[in-house]
Amino acid sequence: MAERTSATDWNTEDAYWRNSYRTRPYAGSNDYSYYQPGYRYGYEAANSYRGREWSDVEPELRRNWDTYEHRGQSTWENMKAAIRDAWDRVTGHHPVTSR
Repeated sequence: MAERTSATDWNTEDAYWRNSYRTRPYAGSNDYSYYQPGYRYGYEAANSYRGREWSDVEPELRRNWDTYEHRGQSTWENMKAAIRDAWDRVTGHHPVTSR
């Protein structure tokens, strides 16, 4: 299990992802602003659903993505890996299955 992040606010996480997103396998040629909504959603979800497993909350997160105020024009499928990445960082979990 990964170490749970000690970040207590979005600004700390935002700075982490801004400096780290290019190392992620899904990053491709997009700039940080493309992934930022996914990271923020994952961060907020992990804090809102503290103590729950990704597999238990993913269906609800998927349903709620289209109404998330910061999502811009991105789709769940485009953001799922970034969302999960931020979730895993906050919760300290490594995914059991492929993203």
